[in-house]
Amino acid sequence: MPIYEYACSGCGHQFEALVRSDTTPQCPHCHSVELEKQLSVFATTASSASAPPLPGPCGSCGHPDGPGACGRHAFA
Repeated sequence: MPIYEYACSGCGHQFEALVRSDTTPQCPHCHSVELEKQLSVFATTASSASAPPLPGPCGSCGHPDGPGACGRHAFA
């Protein structure tokens, strides 16, 4: 049973639904069956050289105002 993402044509509500082959999904908000299947995007880890590097520890970005000034890390 796959999980699909839908957008309701009637009310615009977006949701996910676990769909069996013998059922017709409906909007949980307005119960309409006029739905548009959405394109799902899966999270992956990149191992290629084109992937941006993960942020390092605070102070590693080289901001001229010093560690913590870059806004990447908030200090309380």
